[in-house]
Amino acid sequence: MSEMYDIIIVGGGPAGLSAAHSAVKNGAKKIIVLERDREAGGILQQCVHNGFGLHHFKEELTGPGYAQRCYDLIKDCPEVEVLVDTMVLEVHDNKEVIAVNPERGLMKLQAKTVILTMGCRERTRGAIRIPGYRPAGVYTAGAAQRMVNMEGYIPGHKIVILGSGDIGLIMARRMSLEGCKVQAVLEICPFSNGLTRNIVQCLNDYDIPLYLSHTITGIKGKDRVEGITVSKVDDKMRPIPGTEFDIECDTVLLSVGLIPENEISRELGIELHPRTNGPVVDQHRETSMTGIFAAGNVVHVHDLVDFVSDEAEIAGKYAALTALGKNAASDRDLAVTPGAGVNTCVPQHLRLSSESEAVRLFMRAAQPKRKVKLSIMSGGQEVMKKILPVVKPSEMISVEIPAEKTAALSDDITVSIEEA
Repeated sequence: MSEMYDIIIVGGGPAGLSAAHSAVKNGAKKIIVLERDREAGGILQQCVHNGFGLHHFKEELTGPGYAQRCYDLIKDCPEVEVLVDTMVLEVHDNKEVIAVNPERGLMKLQAKTVILTMGCRERTRGAIRIPGYRPAGVYTAGAAQRMVNMEGYIPGHKIVILGSGDIGLIMARRMSLEGCKVQAVLEICPFSNGLTRNIVQCLNDYDIPLYLSHTITGIKGKDRVEGITVSKVDDKMRPIPGTEFDIECDTVLLSVGLIPENEISRELGIELHPRTNGPVVDQHRETSMTGIFAAGNVVHVHDLVDFVSDEAEIAGKYAALTALGKNAASDRDLAVTPGAGVNTCVPQHLRLSSESEAVRLFMRAAQPKRKVKLSIMSGGQEVMKKILPVVKPSEMISVEIPAEKTAALSDDITVSIEEA
């Protein structure tokens, strides 16, 4: 007979820990968090730089510091059990979870609700098809970050970073501080894909050149990376013949995007969104499968961990209410669609009940722009608007629709960004 829990949380990173704390606050009595790494905290354990927690904890913390804060919230809660070194193999639609642990062996756990907080993984060289041999010295930026910050190894001495995602920018600074020479950061888009503060603090402050609209078209070296060939790209991201030049290096770090870790969701049959690569969720972070919730980077990739915690608290609250049978039944299901100028928007639909509630939308702009108007439309009427001085695809936009306005909604919602 499977052991019964109110909530099983798959993943013990900041999303899983924040969801567990929120669930306890909302009445859940028996919660288990399953984490595959040797300790809870997720990717934050290797992020030794500061800049975390300014929104959520109202102070600046390092990654491990933020993870510890999240863990401290639940470590003395008798309702929460955290099981590390535990790999979840399957989640079934009846909320049964199959996991394996070195001490307990194969486990079957039964829950009233499940929260998926598996985070995301890095896109690799194979996913972007860089031509050339396969020598030693090509790493994802996150793998190099763990190697330097947790294992105490230096991957190389002359570094080129492909992609201007936040992990790549932070590793440019980290490798410089370790005495390595970062030759260049290359970005295939005509704009950076990292936070503005990271461009300033990690590249400008260290005089590291950033080549926009450039990519790697060849890796030299058979046993070890000896250099790369770089080409300028056109507006369709195709290399332009005749623009090639070489950069000498012994290490290439790839910061070319993150992919939500949704193998379990896919096998479970949860509906995934083609743009976010994560589950389709409502404002309570409930997926297309009743009683199964998702939050954090497994839903869509965030740039700030503070937003991950905010989203996980929503999932934890409503997973607890559902497990206790206290969640109000919805009478309206409204789609939320990205309009002009918006690439993605979460949640993808709203299940509204007679109880009015504020709804927070998280979205990303399609292109970097200055002085824009963000409009939320429903049934041809403007529900609300917001003037933003600047928007970037790399920086998440968060907008809250007040409770009195959601109560009046009756038609599907479109979110758009246009020049003010």
